[in-house]
Amino acid sequence: MAIEAALIKPVVDVLLALFRESSDLTLKHSAERAVREAIRELLQANPDENRAQARIAIAKAAGILSEDVVLAEDMLEKHRATKARTRGKSSTGRRRVTPPQADAGSARSARKPRPGGAGAS
Repeated sequence: MAIEAALIKPVVDVLLALFRESSDLTLKHSAERAVREAIRELLQANPDENRAQARIAIAKAAGILSEDVVLAEDMLEKHRATKARTRGKSSTGRRRVTPPQADAGSARSARKPRPGGAGAS
C-alpha cells in the first residue's frame, strides 16, 4: 500500500502542473483576444474608451506585455488627447461660439407690451 501511495503523488503533481499550464494558456489566449478587441474598438469612428481600457487591463493582469498591449495603450492615449483637443469644435475646425446671454432682468424691461395682450382689458 505504501508503494502505491508513493507512486500516486508524482502522477497527481504532474496532472496538477498540466492543469495549471492549460489554465494559464487559456488565460493568455483570452487576454490576447481582449487586446485585439481593444485595438479593434479604438479603430472605430466612436470608440468606447472604457471598454478598451478594461480590455487592456485584462491583458496586463494576465501578464501579457507584448507590443500589442503597448500599441493599444498608445492608441488610447492618442485618442483621448485628440478628443480633448477637438472638444467644442465643429466639423470645419472652427470653435463653436455660444451666443451671448442677455441679462434676464434687462430683457424684460426692454420688451414692449403687445397690443391686445394679457394686460389689455
